[in-house]
Amino acid sequence: MVTRSSRNLRANRWSLVSLAVMFGCLVAGIFLGDSPAAYTLPIHKVPAIPAFARKYGLPCSACHTAWPELNAFGQVFRDNGYQLKNDRDSPIWQNPSYFPITLRITPNWHRESTDHQPVDADPAGDRITQHAFDLSGMDFWSGGTLYNNISFILLPSSDATATFHFESAFVRFDDLLKTSWLNFKFGRFELDNLISEKRFLFLSANGGIYQNYHFVPVGDSNNFGIGDNQLGVELAGHSKNSYTRYGIAVLSSNEGGVGYTNVPNGAGPANNATGRTYDTYLTFMQGFQAGSLGLQRLQGFVYIGQRPTIFNQTAGGVAIPGTGTGNKPFYRAGLQGDFYIGKLEILPFFQHGYDNVYLGTSTAANLPLPTGAKGPSWNGGFVETHYYVSPQLVFTQRVEFVRMSQQALPTNPSSLGNIDAYSFGYRWYPIMFSRAGLAFHNEYSIVKSIGNLPLSLDGSGLPPATPTTPVWSSSLFIGFDLDF
Repeated sequence: MVTRSSRNLRANRWSLVSLAVMFGCLVAGIFLGDSPAAYTLPIHKVPAIPAFARKYGLPCSACHTAWPELNAFGQVFRDNGYQLKNDRDSPIWQNPSYFPITLRITPNWHRESTDHQPVDADPAGDRITQHAFDLSGMDFWSGGTLYNNISFILLPSSDATATFHFESAFVRFDDLLKTSWLNFKFGRFELDNLISEKRFLFLSANGGIYQNYHFVPVGDSNNFGIGDNQLGVELAGHSKNSYTRYGIAVLSSNEGGVGYTNVPNGAGPANNATGRTYDTYLTFMQGFQAGSLGLQRLQGFVYIGQRPTIFNQTAGGVAIPGTGTGNKPFYRAGLQGDFYIGKLEILPFFQHGYDNVYLGTSTAANLPLPTGAKGPSWNGGFVETHYYVSPQLVFTQRVEFVRMSQQALPTNPSSLGNIDAYSFGYRWYPIMFSRAGLAFHNEYSIVKSIGNLPLSLDGSGLPPATPTTPVWSSSLFIGFDLDF
């Protein structure tokens, strides 16, 4: 039998070890850095919501392997519209003083370093290092049921300066025609990705994104990111245990922007507008029991879209929202999985991407293409693993790559745009209650890119002085991730 005193002794030992690691990382980062500087780190993730645990009287571990990541039961709960299909689902059942709200923020210390960064004193590039105590953005999440089989999510999210936007805002209707195979969602929501970028266990500037989810080739004008929340409608269905699931989403072609506008990731007006088209995202997932290994899941996906290349309807020199033309197609297709071997969770991902030649060369459709231009294509993937020592301690790592298979211009080096990324760390949960949660998060991430500055320090949008020069960017992150 494990006594309370022995549990407390182990917890105290972990506290001392964790604090020692944090102190050592802080000292090393400060003395290895070139100069201290404040660097705002925006982190917008979908948190676990303790309000659901409070509502149903369940522990957080009922729905999460390590919050905010969902386990199989949590997936079923979400697929059912945040309902357990019992009398507690109705908001009328709750005490009038109860309201499902969760707040999440992550005070942290982090160090960012990038080499070959163009600066005024050295256009050829210099190493830039910044480190400071900081805050992440804050999530203010509310979600639950409005009525039987009618649920909602509302997530105002801010950056570190309290500038808010709506990360998610949707209403969902479940069990249409009294079957779990017909569920309808309307609003702004995360795409149905088996490996969620909004619920994953990495927070640093370099590690806190999936490179594959946001990759576009060098010189490409497409602004698409499969990890971003989108505006539209989704028809989804699932078996009772959610082993089999499908999703069909029709989305505005403005990368989830409100008011019809978006900001392009390349050439074009700064206040670009959607091209009056709609994107489509299709998914199918199948889960299966693998004996003593438990539930294993595999999902296929295809994203098909178009983006405008001509913005000649302007007012005061600014593109009028919703008037982009010369739409050209692109697609992303791939597989992702969630497999378990004992305490080890393995998350593999593979994706093939293609952009039309007009997008790949940032050429307006009414202009001639550069000589020898082709539509760029590439392959990418990652393998992420989580090792759960206990429900309160998980070690994480991810190895990720992107490889160009066809360049847009014959003059481009074959390796232009390639990315290699590595992340590892751990999360320790000293507190996991239905009222609140606290995680001590430690992470180191490093990214090598060719011809493109990493996302963590790409403030200027300038490429390296020599396009074939590998640029290394690293992040060291130590923080307390809390929600209430």
